[in-house]
Amino acid sequence: MFSWLARLVSSCLRPVRRYARMSKDGDDDDDGVDESTSSVEDSLLWRRDLLKHSCGEFSFAVVQANEVIEDHSQVEIGSDAIFVGVYDGHGGPEASRFVRDHLFQHLMRIAQDNGNISEEILRGAVTATEDGFMKLVHRSYMIKPLIASIGSCCLVGVIWKGTLYIANLGDSRAVVGSLGRSNKIIAEQLTREHNACREEIRQELRSLHPQDSQIVVMNRGTWRVKGIIQVSRSIGDAYLKWPQFSLDPSFPRFHMPEPITQPVLTAEPSLCSRVLQPHDKFLIFASDGLWEYMTNQQAAEIVQKNPRNGVARKLVKAALKEAANKRKMKYKELQKIEKGNRRIFHDDITVIVVFIDHELLGKKITVPELSIRGFIDSAGPSNFKSVQEFM
Repeated sequence: MFSWLARLVSSCLRPVRRYARMSKDGDDDDDGVDESTSSVEDSLLWRRDLLKHSCGEFSFAVVQANEVIEDHSQVEIGSDAIFVGVYDGHGGPEASRFVRDHLFQHLMRIAQDNGNISEEILRGAVTATEDGFMKLVHRSYMIKPLIASIGSCCLVGVIWKGTLYIANLGDSRAVVGSLGRSNKIIAEQLTREHNACREEIRQELRSLHPQDSQIVVMNRGTWRVKGIIQVSRSIGDAYLKWPQFSLDPSFPRFHMPEPITQPVLTAEPSLCSRVLQPHDKFLIFASDGLWEYMTNQQAAEIVQKNPRNGVARKLVKAALKEAANKRKMKYKELQKIEKGNRRIFHDDITVIVVFIDHELLGKKITVPELSIRGFIDSAGPSNFKSVQEFM
């Protein structure tokens, strides 16, 4: 039944080989210029313009703003499934990088043990990833205490046997674009954002912490948990989950006058599943850096109105142009600003657009089983083997 297991173990033991060159970005003009050959490039924008998966195609783009990129991401292509992960780090890249390197492996292990993929399987993979990162914090805390302040949002989606499964912590977002009447595209948000700027999240936090009048505090123009962080769910952020990792006044950005007595953040994901219908045409998975500059509907219309090839890059550029406009500058001027300084203008942004071709659902399609990691100039074989054999 699990003949794929030997292949999975073999893949785990093989070093990931450099498989294909990733593409860096070219000019942003919408005037027919071939962007890939233009002499004007945004060296901080990485993309894979269009690749196949078992039931369609996908487009992938990432732009760096921080000195060290904190957005990590991946697409795992199986012969009958696709996995998408967007991990928006904060405080440093360690947590988001850890999630990228471990969550999918936990998912495969738990799916094998249970013989299927489901919402609960996704929950188990998130929990195992959180436990693993907390063990790393335990081991490293005495040498590097700031590791306790590092965390990551986590948005993952799996399409298997015609059903989409999603787990989410933090404020990344998944949106489905569906055809409505008169072939008008309709955007529907599939995930709930765990961000204290939302009234429902503030109410949730207050109900969970009725004795703590400072559980949400307005600071630097926005609502924050304990006046420090906007997201209420994450991987990591140990200092807001375990009293032994509270940071002293020598770290003023992360110090709380009174130590916590119970976790104020959680790693419990929001879960959902959706049987994909013929009117569901594509999915957009993106970190909050995109949604700061456009609505769900605006993003869906950009995808609908443009060719598939390079559409994730087009979404990123639309956000960058808006970021530049807010500073009364042109995007070409923004391109010249180096990483680190670029963070003043926009965040790291990750966008993955997954197109669903329903005539391919349930069919055996030969596609390369690839693992592609955003902003890393390599790709290799995926451990995502035939999940049909789970059954």
